[in-house]
Amino acid sequence: MASITPFHPAQAAGGQDRLARIGRARQAVLYGEARPADAVPALEGWIERSWRRCLASGQHPEQAPSFDAVPAAEMRRHQEANQQLVQAAKPTLERLGRAIADTRYFAILTNQAGVVVDVNGRIDRSDSRADVITRIGTDLSEARVGTTAIGAALGELQPVWLHRGEHFFDATSVYSCAGAPLFGPDGHCAGMLDLTGIEAAERPELKHLVTQCARSIENALTLGRPHALLVRLNWPGRVLGDDSDGLLCVDADGCVTGANPAARQMLSRLDAAAGGMPHCSELFAMPFEMLFDAAQRRGNAQGGVLEAPLWSGLRLHALPLPAGRDAPPAALQLPPSGDAGRPLKELETALIRKAVSDARGNVLQAARALGVSRATVYRRLGPGKRG
Repeated sequence: MASITPFHPAQAAGGQDRLARIGRARQAVLYGEARPADAVPALEGWIERSWRRCLASGQHPEQAPSFDAVPAAEMRRHQEANQQLVQAAKPTLERLGRAIADTRYFAILTNQAGVVVDVNGRIDRSDSRADVITRIGTDLSEARVGTTAIGAALGELQPVWLHRGEHFFDATSVYSCAGAPLFGPDGHCAGMLDLTGIEAAERPELKHLVTQCARSIENALTLGRPHALLVRLNWPGRVLGDDSDGLLCVDADGCVTGANPAARQMLSRLDAAAGGMPHCSELFAMPFEMLFDAAQRRGNAQGGVLEAPLWSGLRLHALPLPAGRDAPPAALQLPPSGDAGRPLKELETALIRKAVSDARGNVLQAARALGVSRATVYRRLGPGKRG
């Protein structure tokens, strides 16, 4: 027997009240009527900015939006340019399609220009409102179809939720949608993931779902980058081995070849590097060779996990993995806090030894380069080891 969703009159009334407030906000912003006091809470700032951009471009809410496909030659260019994105997203889209199968929502994947490159979910092709927005090659950018989660996610570069009349055109007020941007291993926007329903119940929790799925796609894009070593990163106290990890792709010389957004948030120097990707030595306050050494020690008690010092003074836990073994067999528990001081001391000692070596034995010069006292260098090297 099919389950029946309980009906809550209070929820229905609240939904109708929200739609009414959105309607009054539309009249104020789109038609110049006096803004009512209750219109402001109904409208996100980014929605009003998008509406005003649409008005400034000569669009009007009562116009029929254009759901045209890009020309064939341009579509071929989009397909060639987005092969990696489509391939990386496919497993996530398949899982997502199953998750939303009973919600009357479906998934749309676009490139950074808002052109549809893949879809998934239960799409009723007999409904033209669904068919026109799920054809591969359709341009769903803000310039073509006004305010939508697709245009907003690409314009604001943040996850969004958009319900019914918050869309710009009257004709698109049948849609409700959640969207999240996708960032590639180079840090640039590669596209976006959208969940859309037609005359469906409002589901703002889909914003969280689409954000989580976007993270999985970003990680798949990063893992597709050429690398000799993948370094999984997380803060002390967290568990390594899931989608919340920072991912850092490194070549055999220690140069970074790609990173996911989580890694960029943990390592601010990734985005600060001038002229492209930095070297590991610019990120970690330790010899980069230690990452490769740890990757060969995966069989030890700590599974090759390092406590890696950053130049900022912060510490991250790092799990280096050789190419081809990019995922740990299971979520890996980080070293217990009681043992945390020992690996860090080893790293700091190795760093000091390297600085002294680079300074050709000049301890004072090495201390200045490290920003510590000469006594600290002597103390760490120990008696008789002050070369």
